[in-house]
Amino acid sequence: MGKVFLVGAGPGDPELLTVKAVRLLNAADVVLHDALVSPAILDIVRKQATVIDIGKRCGRKLLTQDEINSLLVQHARSSDVVIRLKGGDPSVFGRSGEEIATLTAADVEFEIVPGITTALAAAASAKISLTDRRFASSLTLMTAHRGSGEHAVEWNRLVNSGSTIAIYMPGSDYRELSIQLRSAGLAADTPCVVVSNAALPQEQKLYTSLERLPQSAALPAAAFLIVGRCASAIEKVEIDSCGLYPGTGSQTFLDRNKEIA
Repeated sequence: MGKVFLVGAGPGDPELLTVKAVRLLNAADVVLHDALVSPAILDIVRKQATVIDIGKRCGRKLLTQDEINSLLVQHARSSDVVIRLKGGDPSVFGRSGEEIATLTAADVEFEIVPGITTALAAAASAKISLTDRRFASSLTLMTAHRGSGEHAVEWNRLVNSGSTIAIYMPGSDYRELSIQLRSAGLAADTPCVVVSNAALPQEQKLYTSLERLPQSAALPAAAFLIVGRCASAIEKVEIDSCGLYPGTGSQTFLDRNKEIA
């Protein structure tokens, strides 16, 4: 029986992989990877390894979660080093729970290797502190794919916590998120920033406010939304006549230099 490693691939930049993740990729027999894992990271995988794409594209899954679970057990019984390679961190919206349960039930040894989750990569790209002590005493990680009933997001409690709100998979309907957050009590001028493809060459950033967010065109997936006063922590930014940050063509300036009260 081999061993399964649930490895975080981070946001996609191979330089942001952990040393341990690189070592394991160089020693892998089998790698099952998500769609969000970049080609640059897959290039690190040992050339003799079997590489299996099990990602989801345009809402269509190549394999169900049950099928993925079965593959992990199957390959662990015939290979020494099996890697389940996930974008970001395996334990943050990575469906690791189901895989851990399956591996445990099948008596397969496994290990979790953390990666840089999108929240941290997006904040770094946006040059903000998610827990700036002047603005927030806590950080909430959530997904815009909300459940219903007892699983629905309690927006009022979330807003009243004073937390920086970091939203994975905000989708393209920024209007709905803006309505929910403002209805729960957040001010219309609450700063927010959308980061698309954080830490990758095609990265884009949009600095705006909750009030103006619905008028913004959705940035390409994979996108991430940060809401809170920390999202406007830089008070003054030099911009050119086109409203873009100097030296880039991807960062749109809206109200980034708004005075902080």
